This record gives sequence, structure tokens and C-alpha cells, in this order.
Amino acid sequence: MTEPQTETQSFPGVDFVYVDVFASTPLTGAPLTLVTDADGLTDVQMRAVAREFNQSETTFVQRSPVPGATRRLRSFTPTGEEVFGAGHNALGAWLWLASSGRLGPAGQDATFTQHIGEDVLPVHVRHDGGRTVVAMEQSPPVFGAVVADRAGLAAALGLREDDLVPDRPAQVVNTGAGHLLVPVRDRAAVDRAAPDAARLTAALREVGGEGCYLYTGDTIDQEATAYARFFNPAMGIWEDPATGTAAGPLAAQLVAGGVVVPAGTGEATVVVEQGHSMGRPSRITVTVAGSRIQVSGSGLVVARGTIALPAVS
Repeated sequence: MTEPQTETQSFPGVDFVYVDVFASTPLTGAPLTLVTDADGLTDVQMRAVAREFNQSETTFVQRSPVPGATRRLRSFTPTGEEVFGAGHNALGAWLWLASSGRLGPAGQDATFTQHIGEDVLPVHVRHDGGRTVVAMEQSPPVFGAVVADRAGLAAALGLREDDLVPDRPAQVVNTGAGHLLVPVRDRAAVDRAAPDAARLTAALREVGGEGCYLYTGDTIDQEATAYARFFNPAMGIWEDPATGTAAGPLAAQLVAGGVVVPAGTGEATVVVEQGHSMGRPSRITVTVAGSRIQVSGSGLVVARGTIALPAVS
């Protein structure tokens, strides 16, 4: 009996790495798929790759057309939405760039610039006891709309209105991406939240918010400032274990509202715990000095591979 013949067809491929960001051990923090050389990819291909990986964000490293910018980074959600702002999508890219030697000799501290959307922002890479730590500048904070219908917002999050902190606003703040920051009474309320995707999406659109950052000062570690969860149903992100683009706005708001008081140097440090409800604990550090917002963290490459691409029609 003759075995059936199977036709095989080869396709061009591009290399990718899988980075756990805001993490100190593998399989924690925020997972990021990073396509390391994306100069030749079209927008259609990048969206297809992001859909295939199905991570909250997939980032593509490119040369920048802007003079003086070290790299251009583009990030897409599984639904094909391009996202901006410097969070784990960007920090993971710089961790890989530093560890791979693409930025010069390994172990060398230096400052670079990243081109994201219309912004070109500084990135600082340093080495601390064998770890690579990346600190990224975000845009100066813009304080936006405040939610008027607090009962409706609570219901959209699967909470009661009395779960919200009564004397603090649920407000959109933007340091590169505008997210709705919602303060609640305690960690139990944060963990109990079960958003209704359609209602939360409507609430976010009403105030011009991209995602929702639910947070409390009731932390696990006494040295941390906030315990948080992030939801972005409109972008295809049900929950994200570490969101630097939301931690930056939160730190700016906490300092502006007097919840966190800067030290004598004029600088305040905010530490955000996130991802615990997903079994991927993360720790995000943000420093605020006036309008200067800097998000920092570490991470590690946990996997490498090549993904085949369909031909461009």
C-alpha cells in the first residue's frame, strides 16, 4: 500500500523572543512577545502575528525614521489595535536589546531614545547585581475627565458603589495612554471585581479612557503603594498582569492628589503590585518629579523561536 504524499510548503519566517516583564523569576510578570527584527513587515503582517500570539500586546522592533531615535517600537493587541505609551510592551523590548548586545557591550549603562507613536522618549539602561534594569520616561501627565455616574461605574466593574473610595475621583490620566483610574476601599474589592465588558467599554468611552486601572492602598507588601488590576475590553485585553502605561498615570495622580508626598529631593517613588489575581505577580516602580514620570523594572527572556509568515499579496 502506497503512503499518501504530503505536500509541504516553506514560508519566510521572523525571529521572536518571549519576555517576562516586571518579573524576577520565569513565568511571572507580564508576558510579552517581541519580534526582534520587524523592518520588512507590513501592518497587515504585524497584526496577523499579534493575533497568532494572542498576548495582550506583541511588540515589533524597527529602525526609526526619526533622527536620533535609537529604535522604533510598534505594539498591537490580538484584535489588531495599535497601542502607544511606554509600558511592558516597550520595557521588554529594551531588556532584550540590552541582553542581546544590540545596544553595545553587555553590562554597560547608557541612555537611549525610543520612538513610539509621535513621541521620542529617553530610556535608561543600567545593570544591578547581574540584573538589567530599564527606566523609561513617559509623557508629562494630562489629567482628564472624572466619572460622574459612580454607581454605574461600580456596576460595570461588578462592584457596589460603596466599594469605591468616596472622597477620591475615578479619573482618566494620560502619560502616553489615557487610562481610567478607579480607587476602591480594599484588596478584597479589587480581587472581587468582575467587569461586564460591554458596560465597562461604554463607561470608558464616555470619559475618553482606553483601559481601567482598579487600585487600592491595601497592599500585600507594606513597602508597596498600591495593589491593582487592569482591564481593557475594548482593545481585546480582558486583564493584564502588569501595565506600566497605567502605573505611570496612577503615580502622577497619587502625587498630585497629595496621597504620596515627595521626599526632600522633590522626587516621589510609587510601587504598584499587580497580576496576583492571575497567578503572575508583578512589581512596577514609578518615580515622579514634577511632570517627569519614569517607569522602571526588570525581567527575563524565557523563550525564543521563529514564526512563519504568509506571503504578502
